[in-house]
Amino acid sequence: MTHNKINLEFMGHALEQARLSYSEDEVPVGAVVVYQDKIIGVGRNKLISQNNPIAHAEMIAIQHAADYLKNYRLINCDLYVTLEPCIMCMGAIFHARINRLFFGAWDNKTGACGGKINLVQDKTLNHHCSSTGGILEEQSAQLLQKFFKEKRTKKNRE
Repeated sequence: MTHNKINLEFMGHALEQARLSYSEDEVPVGAVVVYQDKIIGVGRNKLISQNNPIAHAEMIAIQHAADYLKNYRLINCDLYVTLEPCIMCMGAIFHARINRLFFGAWDNKTGACGGKINLVQDKTLNHHCSSTGGILEEQSAQLLQKFFKEKRTKKNRE
């Protein structure tokens, strides 16, 4: 699947955040919120460092964007994230009224856009957003695979 230049550019910024997460020994997931072709929110996983189960990249990026706009509704905003969002993050995406979601790697364990379940297609929910997966998928997946391989190797040495 080919993706347009702007999607690749913004996903590249999300991937930069994922790499920062990796360097901080966090699960390498990054996200950016875009409004009128400008990044207004950035986030990366901070679950471990903050001892916070909801400190997902998407949640942090959404909070930054809401602070920037001074509004809990992120109307006409797009979210780029390196891993398919989970159920919790999709709830936040819907409540924030994110317009479009773009993500990198699919998540067949907890993904809520078709990887495990598909909330995007559930028309009984009060808000919807479009969803496009597979943008810089290989780079996103490789970073996650490298992280977990290193964790398993380290655990096996202990």
